[in-house]
Amino acid sequence: MTEHIFNYMSNYGYEKVLLFQNEDVGLRAILAIHSTVLGPAAGGTRMWTYASDLDAIEDAMRLARGMTYKYAAAGVNLGGGKVVIIGDPKTQKSEMLFRALGRFINNLRGEYLTGEDVGTTLQDMDYIRMETPYVITLAQESGGAGPIGGATAFGVLQAMKACALETWGSPDLQGRKIVVQGLGAVGHPMAEYLVKENAHVTIADIDAARMAQVQQTFGVKTMDAREVFAADADIYCPCALGGVVNDETLDQFRVKIICGSANNQLRAEKHGDALKRRGILYAPDYIANAGGTVFDTDRLWGGVNAQRGMNKVAKIFERMRQVIEISKTQNIPTSLAADRIAEERIAQARAIKKIGGYNQGTLPTF
Repeated sequence: MTEHIFNYMSNYGYEKVLLFQNEDVGLRAILAIHSTVLGPAAGGTRMWTYASDLDAIEDAMRLARGMTYKYAAAGVNLGGGKVVIIGDPKTQKSEMLFRALGRFINNLRGEYLTGEDVGTTLQDMDYIRMETPYVITLAQESGGAGPIGGATAFGVLQAMKACALETWGSPDLQGRKIVVQGLGAVGHPMAEYLVKENAHVTIADIDAARMAQVQQTFGVKTMDAREVFAADADIYCPCALGGVVNDETLDQFRVKIICGSANNQLRAEKHGDALKRRGILYAPDYIANAGGTVFDTDRLWGGVNAQRGMNKVAKIFERMRQVIEISKTQNIPTSLAADRIAEERIAQARAIKKIGGYNQGTLPTF
């Protein structure tokens, strides 16, 4: 993709890709806006070290498109966008870096709304908020919903239960062997939820100290992160970075279900077909991991109401069942079935709006 960016933008309907730089504070960032048909583009700000600038652009674009489909499938009136900051989140953060990014975002006048993502925190969002109102994910004391990792994990749990119902005839996860990869903001509460479901949980993370802490807290088993793909388990729950289903890992899987919070779990669309051929039920990432964004953005149209937000997250169970039904009826992979749900809603929105992009009137009140 990186060698043909304009062709990729055209083929997949991207509206714009912007590059931001402020050398004085060390900011180098990419903003990809995939769609504003349903509303202003929204998506988190990720900070990560990339092998190249083109890899960062690719990541921003793939993530932005995923956000469009996530919101559309979840029934949220927002489009998809994403910022990636090139840099080490452990050593290169500063208040002024995020405030500089906030000024760039503010210049878009509400076309893009941002929030927390991999490598960034609620404190970072507060810095961005100093320069622009267009920040969704905020601490409760700043008027936001607070941490959303638990809501994301709860949504993944609903998708997992729907997959279990299809696979074994019951949504009950008791006794199921489940491997959770990645113990960050979502993986940690995910492990806790699964322990409470009386599943047999095994965890894996590249951070040995974090893994030891979770093991001690919940009494779960541990596994080397390099061995998760071939694990003897019922369910694989990826909660770290994406691309985990690829040409190298595909033949290693022994599980019946793949359901986790990581974005872009399929390295390419062909891998969705491959999972179907192998009889592995895949919960499309943007269906399963929509809980955090559903919970977080709920406040934009009615203020913070945690119970109302979690009630919306619980609907992921029925949405996953809908995806499975379309997959079976049309004999297509679940990844494509999810796409069709999202694309149908976007097409309907186009039919009632002026084609050509962003409508300032769709912006929620800040």
